[in-house]
Amino acid sequence: MNDTISIQNDKTLGIIITLAGALLMSLDPIFIRFSGVSGFDTAFLFGLFTAISMPIFIQARDPRGLIGALQASGWPVVLSGLLMLGSATGLVLSIKNTSIANTFVILSATPALSALFSWLLLKEVTQRSTWISIIAVMIGIAIVVSGSFESGNWYGDSLAIFSVTCLSINQTLLRKYQNVSRMASVGFGGFLLAIVMFFLATPSSYSMDTWIIMGVMGLFTAPFGRVLSQVATRYITAPEVGMILMIEAVLAPFFGYLFFAEIPEINSIIGGTIILVTIFLYAASSITKVEN
Repeated sequence: MNDTISIQNDKTLGIIITLAGALLMSLDPIFIRFSGVSGFDTAFLFGLFTAISMPIFIQARDPRGLIGALQASGWPVVLSGLLMLGSATGLVLSIKNTSIANTFVILSATPALSALFSWLLLKEVTQRSTWISIIAVMIGIAIVVSGSFESGNWYGDSLAIFSVTCLSINQTLLRKYQNVSRMASVGFGGFLLAIVMFFLATPSSYSMDTWIIMGVMGLFTAPFGRVLSQVATRYITAPEVGMILMIEAVLAPFFGYLFFAEIPEINSIIGGTIILVTIFLYAASSITKVEN
């Protein structure tokens, strides 16, 4: 009886932690839009503050310390950081060039694309249900992007596709190299992002408001959200975490409407519905298999 209560409490805690992480990460586009600077400048500040916050988190949470975590991670952390550079750049510039709804609907395809890259790169056996999910997700993305060609947002959608591709490959890499510190990967990606964007940014022109807004995002909401999503896997399964994190695709457009009066186009709604339903069914099926 006590074991059952303990398991139920752990599951409840895991769900609460995941929801908190999803809420914090869904605030990213709000800070990015309110930064008041170009996409390159926003990416520079995002990278800079992430590169500051992640080492602090590692030093505080990882018993190995920063140097020990990097040494244990080895060379894959460099490749993971480069992929984080690509995904973060695509995310920031996408939000600057298309609707928040489109960006997060496309990003919600991560689980299906990760399964595809696991099959291509790791030669993992891919079940029929996974292939069906991948095809359905691709159809959903095509519908979303087709609407953007009419509205002129195709460039931002393309950046979101680039971002989700880098993110999915990175997840596949981390699946193979389990010893890589996730926080070190995020921190190294932020470090690379800050260096690359520094040559395209103009830090001397930033207002105090810009520094404060991006500081709150880069030091607190963005890293805390990502750390919480990792911590949640201690209490519930990875598929469960992935399914709950899908709420980002609902919360982010809601905040976009609340703060910027953005109303998703019909193509985004149709394509997004296909993607979200597909990922929900795929994640639910994965959870059932894990429990069995």
